[in-house]
Amino acid sequence: MLAASRPGTIDTITTTSTNISTITSLKPNQTTAIQSPFWFGGAASCLATFVSHPFDLTKVRLQTLKVENSTAWSEFKLLSPSRMFKTMWTISRTEGITALYSGLSASLLRQGTYSTIRFGLYDQFKWSVAGDQKPTVRQLLFCSTMAGILGGAFGNPSDVVNVRMQNDGQLPPNQRRNYKNVVDGMVRICREEGPRVLFRGLGSSTHRAVLITVSQMTSYDMFKQTFVDRFHFHDGLMTHFASSLLAGLVATTVCSPLDVVKTRIMSAHLHDGRHPVKIMVHMIKTEGFGSLFRGWMPAFVRLGPHTIVTFIVLEQLKEWHKSYKLSQLN
Repeated sequence: MLAASRPGTIDTITTTSTNISTITSLKPNQTTAIQSPFWFGGAASCLATFVSHPFDLTKVRLQTLKVENSTAWSEFKLLSPSRMFKTMWTISRTEGITALYSGLSASLLRQGTYSTIRFGLYDQFKWSVAGDQKPTVRQLLFCSTMAGILGGAFGNPSDVVNVRMQNDGQLPPNQRRNYKNVVDGMVRICREEGPRVLFRGLGSSTHRAVLITVSQMTSYDMFKQTFVDRFHFHDGLMTHFASSLLAGLVATTVCSPLDVVKTRIMSAHLHDGRHPVKIMVHMIKTEGFGSLFRGWMPAFVRLGPHTIVTFIVLEQLKEWHKSYKLSQLN
């Protein structure tokens, strides 16, 4: 609830957490809080998806390539920027430019569920444990972990369809699924393979969701707080850009191994039921350790801009929301 300011006071705004803003009166001990809508994070992520989806598709294509007895050098060449852009060029030339947006509907649905829950619950949890105070690192880790678990679980069905639609063009014609859109994909999976397949890879997907939420959101808050408090940066566009760029770098590196395993499980026609750890061990033995980081560069090129656009749009939505709420107080 918003509380009206006392007559004759001037209100200033300070941000104390990702989605919670505090209006502090110049008179002592007078504060009230503005909490942004739950869906802001999902809306920002959906907008960022239009920028990042072609890179995400390229990442999936590279991660599902199986190279026997690969070396560190061959893995480096596989995930190099030149290989990534060459793959994108090949896809657009052989399948059409629209193929780079295969699975976009599933990706948008995933962001609409997965990211909305992650961002929304992360801020709700922060508000619950820290109020209008700056949360501690331990509190941030707890909040991001819980938000990641729930977000990963709710986003898994659309993620399965998304991975399959992105990988379809790489399969032989007789093995392609040719889903028309995310709804068609879900209906056909339930009819042809059973509803349980929509939760294939749930373990690795949830683990990855926890890792990316912790590494992305917590690191963003920590980087931004460091820039503002220690280096006295203005809490504006450049600080948001730098913090989100670093958060994207951290998240890509931390999540790469599980992301590769998740992609392998979800794209498979038949899953052998092996635990993700066993799949990792098998990949290291047969394809080399570097296979766990296959597609790192396209993953970063995808996640970097996605993280930057998401947080910049989110911060702007918060500013607009604060301005609107302040205008209601006057």
